[in-house]
Amino acid sequence: MGKLVINQEKILNIDELIKICPFGAMENNQGRLEINSACKMCKLCVKKGPKGAVTFQEENIKSIDKSKWKGIAVYVDHVEGNIHPVTFELIGKAKELSEKVNQPVFALFMGYGISGSAQELLHYGVDEVFVYDDENLKDFRIEPYTAVFEDFINNVKPTAVLVGATAIGRSLAPRVAARFRTGLTADCTILDIKENTDLVQIRPAFGGNIMAQIVTPNSRPQLATVRYKVMNAPERSGEAHGKVNHCTIKEEKLSSGINVFKVIAKEKESGIADAEVIVVAGRGIKSQKDLAMAQELAEILGGQVAATRPLIEAGWEDAKKQIGLSGRTVRPRLIITLGVSGAVQFTAGMNNSDYIFAINKDEKAPIFKVAHYGIVGDIYEIVPQLIEALRAEREE
Repeated sequence: MGKLVINQEKILNIDELIKICPFGAMENNQGRLEINSACKMCKLCVKKGPKGAVTFQEENIKSIDKSKWKGIAVYVDHVEGNIHPVTFELIGKAKELSEKVNQPVFALFMGYGISGSAQELLHYGVDEVFVYDDENLKDFRIEPYTAVFEDFINNVKPTAVLVGATAIGRSLAPRVAARFRTGLTADCTILDIKENTDLVQIRPAFGGNIMAQIVTPNSRPQLATVRYKVMNAPERSGEAHGKVNHCTIKEEKLSSGINVFKVIAKEKESGIADAEVIVVAGRGIKSQKDLAMAQELAEILGGQVAATRPLIEAGWEDAKKQIGLSGRTVRPRLIITLGVSGAVQFTAGMNNSDYIFAINKDEKAPIFKVAHYGIVGDIYEIVPQLIEALRAEREE
């Protein structure tokens, strides 16, 4: 990062210089040029303004000794010791990253009465599990959980930490990042690592129009959150390899201004994230009543109907049925898209499906780049024929 420095004495015509800025970030304050918060650091004022009138000054960045930070850590998300599947997916990715830089994989497991579940993590390739088993950690409270996370990082010094984008993970990761004044990239869809251990975090940006590569080369640890069903979980090994470390932390660090009096378990509901077959209605659906066509196809296949963002915003479907980074991430055996264009934001939420079948009358639609099978045509002609063929096959 850096800052713009204004040299007032070199400005010949303030109004002409103000016109250069496309964001309206420059103001004439009683004959003095000032830059406001609208500045995007595009540096056009430096390049096109009078020479020396506005200059860009790089900030002195304090370098970090990366050799002191080793290992890829995974936060173990769980409910009363029952480990969330996203944890195993992150362990699989952590193993891939660790092999590239020849470093170990760690797991941070905190809670109460969880020691018995820690051994299970060693069946998935974790080298060391750090267990903080304390009654003060029985229920999730942000202060003590952050304190434990801080203690773990200070003692172990992992170069990168992966956290599941669950309700707890999304609450915890920003607190930890702020405490260590380090970067955090949310909802990553791809993770890679350089030889110097810089984590390459890739996610859709600008409304899903581009895939941004984000690195935090001058801070450690590097934090990233990843949604469930984005990464691949490793196969469970019959034998456990690695070790479990039982850790303690001073009780005063586990104090909290929050008291939990009662926990009411949420009823389990079967949504699109658990469906084996999904039929997705896209912008090609002309009216809400036409969703019946998608519903009929889904019923024949024993699946569920989902929708893209425009249909959700129109109020045609429940928000719980939206696929994409602003909705649900899914990984069914079969997904059929009806009139879906295939924006990056949408495809990032379903491109790991086993089979992707797309129907769209626009042969240049981006969805065909990720689909395994595609039909260029009108869904109002193709889907009824498909339904008829499936019904006929069932009757035989």
